[in-house]
Amino acid sequence: MDMKRIRGLAQVMNDADLTLLEIVEDGCSIKMERQSVAVPSAAAPVAPVAVSVASSGTAEAEVTSAEETPSDLVTVTSPTVGVFYAAPAPDAKNFVEVGDHVKKGDVLCIIEAMKLMNEITAEQDGVIVEICVGNKQVVEYGQPLLRMR
Repeated sequence: MDMKRIRGLAQVMNDADLTLLEIVEDGCSIKMERQSVAVPSAAAPVAPVAVSVASSGTAEAEVTSAEETPSDLVTVTSPTVGVFYAAPAPDAKNFVEVGDHVKKGDVLCIIEAMKLMNEITAEQDGVIVEICVGNKQVVEYGQPLLRMR
């Protein structure tokens, strides 16, 4: 096996965030291994914060928990583990804000998973009432991203 191919395999391993890669081909075998990089995780789950605008025009924050979520709300959850992005680019306007009216098919956010950008779209018309995660926050499969009415 030549060094160019080995470097290519190392790049694949890095891109896919693999810690072990073993290939056996035509009587030749290669095994590459690296230590995983620990990603800090939250010690305890944090209750999402909903921001609403009062009639005076000032923002008020309220803490809600899953048990307190009204039944008329639809929770949009993450379809995969990845990084939540509220906007299409760092200097761009967020896809949605609390209070925005959205139509079915509108992009709500992006989840980056293994260098792939997955657009999360609204499955129905509604109003955004809560954004449960912060920009560039790592999210888990099934984790609530936002709630809409």
